[in-house]
Parts: sequence; structure tokens; C-alpha cells
Amino acid sequence: MKVTKKRVLLTGAALTALALGLSGCSASTESKDAGSAKSTLTVWVDADRAPVLKEAAAEFEKSSGVHVKLVQKDFGSILDQFIAQVPSGKGPDITIGAHDWIGNFVQNGVIQPVELGDKAAGFEKIATDAITYQGKTYAVPYSIENIALLRNTALAPTAPTTYDEMVAMGKAAGSANPFLVQLGPQADPYHLYPFQSSFDNPVFGRNADGSYNADDLTIGNEGGTKYANWLAEQGKAGNLNISITADIAKEKFNSGQSPFMITGPWNVPDAEKAGIKLAVDPIPSAGGAPAQPFVGVQGFFISSKTANPLAANEFLTNYLATEKVQTALFEKGGRAPALKASFDAASSNPIVKAFGDVGRNGVPMPSVPAMGKVWQFWGVTEAAIISGEGDPSALWTKMTADIAAAIKG
Repeated sequence: MKVTKKRVLLTGAALTALALGLSGCSASTESKDAGSAKSTLTVWVDADRAPVLKEAAAEFEKSSGVHVKLVQKDFGSILDQFIAQVPSGKGPDITIGAHDWIGNFVQNGVIQPVELGDKAAGFEKIATDAITYQGKTYAVPYSIENIALLRNTALAPTAPTTYDEMVAMGKAAGSANPFLVQLGPQADPYHLYPFQSSFDNPVFGRNADGSYNADDLTIGNEGGTKYANWLAEQGKAGNLNISITADIAKEKFNSGQSPFMITGPWNVPDAEKAGIKLAVDPIPSAGGAPAQPFVGVQGFFISSKTANPLAANEFLTNYLATEKVQTALFEKGGRAPALKASFDAASSNPIVKAFGDVGRNGVPMPSVPAMGKVWQFWGVTEAAIISGEGDPSALWTKMTADIAAAIKG
């Protein structure tokens, strides 16, 4: 799924010449003073990553003569704002974002490929797979994130190897909730997906190159029926409960009320503060096949409307794709680095290493635009099945038909 092309390298003098030649023809160009102008790359970044990028931007400007202007944005608003502003020329040259936005970005024509060249081999494969869309790489990845099984070692000294064993261990520990997973109020397909995948029930089929095929809606296969019936059984047994919200799951786990919680690295710090002795394990299979969580990758994208694409590519591949910057981003945000060298260094922390190992066996979150139609029906159907609101097979079949119609429509 990797695209290897010759990387374009610009010397500082060449970048400056290019920048001066392009100044005045881009909305991203601004005057330095009354007698001269210099090109500017405008970069949207969230508040957590801005301090790290500030140092990298200063180094880039010193060597290239191209100024990098950092604009802080709320991460949750970037997708819609970027799609709205780029076509009008008001958007940035570069933006931070999530890999599962790529399909919408490409569909709206607002990003261009990033030439990783020989740098691609330096990233974790799951990261390069995630940023590849229709055979092209569209970002420089910097972090990898996924869920796993968080275990209270005082209540469960060893890791469960199957779902049934996990439930038995939780009950043996005297827990009202054998394990915890956030579901309320309308289920949570992201957190439940490892169980679903263990029934050989992916959302979409794959093309020969491993990319998702939005025309192959495999969520309705035989494994889906088995998974739906399993959801109903677990709901009836009380193992899955849509009243368990994210906050409730966290509170119960951190107070020692259950030995297991399916969650991501974002909940580790508070568990450690609560004095919980932690281990991170693979999520056990319920259906027999491997339980594969979705993997999310964050990175940096180049606008299709930038007037300085070579400088933008240079900044991303030779400044943000370095071990120094990727390690600094990890230390700031706590997400496992996408760069192999940085990940290897971060893996001295057993929690980081364990989440990363689980992620390597996961699957990228689908980035095809059709995925938006799946979310629309997925969680509410799972919640209805868990709550016993109808025949599980019929509800799953209807969900599949509704998704197919929405995608076609």
C-alpha cells in the first residue's frame, strides 16, 4: 500500500527562491516589512501539539527562509472548517488531522498527496497503511492510537486468553461487572469492534492492495448474524449494559470494582493516580477469530490549494518526520509515535509498548466516505440488541439494509 517516489529535496537557497517567486500569489503570503516579502506556510494545529511545532517551525524558517505561521484550532472543528475554507483559498497550507478524514478530504478535493519517498519505511506499517488512500499517501503520520484490555493486576494476576475466561475471572474477583466497556447511551461500535471482528465480521471487504472496498459491505455477512446473537446473549446476562457510560466505566475501574476495562491510553494516567497496578493485554476473542481493534492514526496534511507545495512537503517530511519531533509529540500527547525509531524509544515504557503491540495487530479505521453512513445506524442497532428490543438477527439485517441504502443514496 506504500507509494515510493523520489523525494524532492530543497536547499535553503532553493526554497527561498521558490518562496519569493510565489509570494504575492497566495493567501498564505504576508509582508515581512515595507521593502521585502517572504513566503509563509500557515499550519493549523491543536493547542497540545503547538509548542512542539513551534520549535520545528523556527528551525525550518532558519534553514529555508520560509516562515511557518501556527494557528491553533479546536481539533474537533478542523475537519469541517478545512473542507469549507480550502476551496475558497482561505484555508491553511497544512493541517493536523485524523487519518479517517482522508476519504472526505479527497472526495472534496482539499488535500494532495505527501511525497514520503524513502521516509515511508521509517514508519510503523499500520501508520502508512492508514494514511494510504487509493494507492497514494496523504499525510505524514505522527501518532497511533487504539484500545486494549486494561487489567488490574491485584484482581487478575494473569491475562485472560478468551472472552469467556475474562468473564469468569471477573466473576471470581467478586465484581458486579466482570469487565467494563463504555456503551451508554447508544452503544459504542468503536469499543465493541474487537469483539465484532472476532466473529469475522468486518465492516467492509478489502481490495487486493489491502484498502477498504466501500462496495463490499461485509458487515451483513454470516458472522454479523452470529455477532448480533452474541450481543443479545451478553446483554441478557448483564455483561454488556448500555447504562455504562465512559465516566461510569472509568470510575468503577479506578475504584477497584472490576479487574478489566476495555479502553485506550487516555485513561491510563488517572488509573495510575488511583493506585491501580496496571497491565495492558490484547482484547480476548469472543467469536474465535482474532479480536482486532480499530487503529486511529493522526498526522499532517497538505492543502490542495497551497501555493508552496514543495516547501510544505519539505517541512513535513524533513522536520516533522524526525525522531526528535515525533518523540516530543509523544511526550506531549501520550500517543504512541508513528515513527519506528521514536516508538522503539517510547517502548521502554511497558504500557506504551503493550498498547503498540495490540495496535500492530489491529486494523486501520476505514477512511472511505461511506463509513459515515455506517456510524449512522451501527450504534443504535447494537444498543437495541443489547437491550433486548427485538430479534437480533432481524435488527442486524435491517441495519445492513439501511446502511446499504444510505451509501447508495
